[in-house]
Amino acid sequence: MKQTDLQELVEEVSLKYFGRPFVHQVKINKRMRTTGGRYHLEDHHLEINAHFLEPEYHSDLIGIIKHELCHYHLHLLGMGYQHRDMDFKRLLQKVGGSRYAPDIGLRKKQKVNYIYECQTCHMQYLRVRRLNVRRYRCGRCGGKLRLAKNMKKL
Repeated sequence: MKQTDLQELVEEVSLKYFGRPFVHQVKINKRMRTTGGRYHLEDHHLEINAHFLEPEYHSDLIGIIKHELCHYHLHLLGMGYQHRDMDFKRLLQKVGGSRYAPDIGLRKKQKVNYIYECQTCHMQYLRVRRLNVRRYRCGRCGGKLRLAKNMKKL
C-alpha cells in the first residue's frame, strides 16, 4: 500500500465512521515497532506503522486508523482526546477502534543474562541485568537470593 492509497483509506474511514472529513496528511513510518500509529498535535498529521500495511493486517490497520482518528477529531473539537479521557473511551468504543496495537513480532527480544534462585523455596528469576542480592529478596517467600547462573560468562 502506498501513501496515496493510505490517505484515501483514512479519508474514507473518517467519513464512514465519524461523519467528518479528514483534511490533513497521513504519513508512513517505517521505524515504529511497538505502536500502530501516532497523532501529532502540532500539525494534526497521522503516522501509521508501515508493517501494518501488509494485506494480512488489514483489519488491524482499520482499527489503528480508527484509534488515531479518535485522537484527531476529539482534539479538533476541543474535547478530551487523551487515552484517559472518557470522551476518547466512548468514541473509541462507538466506532470499534482498537485500544492497543497487536503484537506482530516486531519487538526486540531481550536475552536473559542472569538466573537467580531463592535459597529457601528454589524459585528462579530470569534477569537481563544484575541484581543486588543483599538488597532484594524472593517475591514468593522472602528468602535470600543467590546467583545460580551467569549466562554472560558461558
